Amino acid sequence: MAFRGPRVWLWRWRRNPLKRGADVLEAWVVLGAWVLTVLAGVLAGLAVTWSVERELARERVEWRPVVARLTDQAPGTSDAPSQTPRGERVWAEVSWSIADGSAHKGQVRVPPGSTFGAPVTVWTDPEGRLVSKPATASQARLRAALIGGLIGVSVGAVPFVGGRVLRGRLERRRMERWDAEWELLGPLWGRTTG
Repeated sequence: MAFRGPRVWLWRWRRNPLKRGADVLEAWVVLGAWVLTVLAGVLAGLAVTWSVERELARERVEWRPVVARLTDQAPGTSDAPSQTPRGERVWAEVSWSIADGSAHKGQVRVPPGSTFGAPVTVWTDPEGRLVSKPATASQARLRAALIGGLIGVSVGAVPFVGGRVLRGRLERRRMERWDAEWELLGPLWGRTTG
């Protein structure tokens, strides 16, 4: 294990007669990568969070529950609860009409054995198309925060990885220069003066 002295803060920015141009460049690359990582991640995460939350709020305002009626009897039987798992639902066709009077049909999940004409509450968009029940305000906040966090981390990873790759190339170049200098000076170290 190599010996490491005490950790010195901001060592990349201190004056040092042995510091080379490559060391200064590496310091700027590290600083730039961290600044871009934080800024890009936070800004992208916040923008996506606000966008998702706004879209989910729009859905809560525009989507409406409508009472639809079964157009046929649903498959299965309603009198045998022991044979079907609790909460099981089957697909059945329903019809409904929206405020402008236009009729619509679609497939929804209903309890097994539901009878013809049974009322079923469905959610529709302004055009009368079937949609899922909109997220509540608290569900929307959670969903927006999770999506925003995921996007923020993903976007922030791009400059972070780019900085690591660039720093690795600088390190490789520095090692190649040290090898070239050692080939020139290494043989001289074996000589003695005298």
